[in-house]
Amino acid sequence: MNSAESKYIEKKSYRSRYAPERVSAQAEDPAEKENAACEEGLQWAKDDLAKFIPFLRRECGLEFFGRILEIGAGGAWLSAELSRLPRVVEVIATDFSPKLLKNHAPRVFESRKANPAKITRIPGDFHQLDFPDNHFDFVMCSAALHQAVNMVQVLREVKRVLKPGGQFVAIREPVWPLVKLKSRAKHSIPGEKTACADLYTLAHYKELFKQAALPLRVKSVNLSSGFKYYMNKVVNGLTHARYAFIGKKPPSPTPESRRRVKPGTSRR
Repeated sequence: MNSAESKYIEKKSYRSRYAPERVSAQAEDPAEKENAACEEGLQWAKDDLAKFIPFLRRECGLEFFGRILEIGAGGAWLSAELSRLPRVVEVIATDFSPKLLKNHAPRVFESRKANPAKITRIPGDFHQLDFPDNHFDFVMCSAALHQAVNMVQVLREVKRVLKPGGQFVAIREPVWPLVKLKSRAKHSIPGEKTACADLYTLAHYKELFKQAALPLRVKSVNLSSGFKYYMNKVVNGLTHARYAFIGKKPPSPTPESRRRVKPGTSRR
């Protein structure tokens, strides 16, 4: 690991008006369960998670650079992977849990051979991002978006802090496959989070991005190889559903596009 340390910024006041529900949900999980999840996540980071950045670059045409924000970072494995890319100059990892950022993330950074000098960890609520408008080149999240109390509010905040032309990338979101929907269909588009967040379908995600006015591109995720790769390609969306959600903030209009020509006149 790089000899420099990752910076941690203590922050007491960061909870939005959605926080009481989120705090209550977190309080139901005992510390032992959280520690076990952290250990499992650390092991997984040594295996499949390392394949995501190459997949996003190769299959989705994403070249990561500049300033990047990770929301709902948890142990910040994604921040660790991004910090190793030469064109990435800064990564800010935020999560509702200071404990995960303070105690677990440094272990992940060491395990993933991160460049911690690029990474700053700050507690934060992704419903109310404490960053300026048009600030980040990318906003990223892994298995976090579905945990939102109000996903549209999160997407609007993401759009606000992205630079014009910047992109939001969400991976590892639970999406209900078609075979399960036959017996447990969801009949309405969720505005607020329900008790069963994993009931979101691909159509629901598309509708929520639309409500946030964040143009969406969806890419099937297949990290397998050999025969399993072709099997996954055939059944993705049927027996399982794995996608990358890529939202792009529209670029700012150019002076030329803002110029208006009066009817019946010619432009000189």
